[in-house]
Amino acid sequence: MENIEKNKFRRISNENKNSEIIARPVVTYWSDAWRRFKMNKVSMLALIILVFLIVMVIIGPMISGYSYRDVVGEPNLSPSAKYWFGTDEIGRDIFTRIWKGGRISIEIGLLGAIIGTIIGSIYGAVAAYSGGKVDMIMMRIIEILYSIPYLLLVIVLRLAFNSNGIGTLILAMSITGWCGLARLVRGQILSLKEQDFIMAAEVLGVSQKDIIIKHLIPNTLNVILVSISFDIPGYIFSEAFLSYLGLGVQPPEASWGLMASTAQQSFQFYPYQLFFPALMIGLTMFSFTLLGDGLRDALDPNLRK
Repeated sequence: MENIEKNKFRRISNENKNSEIIARPVVTYWSDAWRRFKMNKVSMLALIILVFLIVMVIIGPMISGYSYRDVVGEPNLSPSAKYWFGTDEIGRDIFTRIWKGGRISIEIGLLGAIIGTIIGSIYGAVAAYSGGKVDMIMMRIIEILYSIPYLLLVIVLRLAFNSNGIGTLILAMSITGWCGLARLVRGQILSLKEQDFIMAAEVLGVSQKDIIIKHLIPNTLNVILVSISFDIPGYIFSEAFLSYLGLGVQPPEASWGLMASTAQQSFQFYPYQLFFPALMIGLTMFSFTLLGDGLRDALDPNLRK
């Protein structure tokens, strides 16, 4: 060692350490999901359409300057520069009523999906985490609720509360609307509750309530978000169907289903009166369905590149 010359060695400074520099930006699960969602052009188009519809149901009734309740012109006028979508059978502006009715339809869809998501997520998580007889009993309850047609529930609740309001309609559809999500969440949590992080939480003494709310349910958000995007058009269609049968929103209020029901009687003579509400129902449901497809693909970790 004594024969080695010192000038062959050079002291390296530690001022510029590059070993811990991140070569590429950190990509989180949600940022990566948003990146993959943006790559889906069809889903992005559906999102843009939904944003446009939501903006229009907020500001649309104020654009024309007419009230959705008042008679503003002659009955059954065709679309024109003055009445963009024409007038209905008693002379009300269809453009204003379309966007006013959209408020009710989308409101029912969103509220019904939110209520169903909250109940279904908690119910499915409790059933899966508890297991045993508790799980079996809770699943049998779901099967019983599944067998009850919501049309019957609407009729019974309308008679019981003597009300035709939106609240009664949402309540009737929400009683059984959460069952499907509860099954999905239960299936996800059955596979999650055996994971190491759940066992670690149990060892540390975390309560069952905190394990379910803080650990299990957040790890099923991908399933929940996709389910919401598919449930919303289901609630919108249910409202339209019930209003079409005369069991939903009642005049002088407006909803797309009620407008379609009223317009179908004179469809051969004034087809535009049915075309516009039917177009909004179809466009909204189609957009939510495409949005759900995009979310499902974006949130699936198995498709991550």
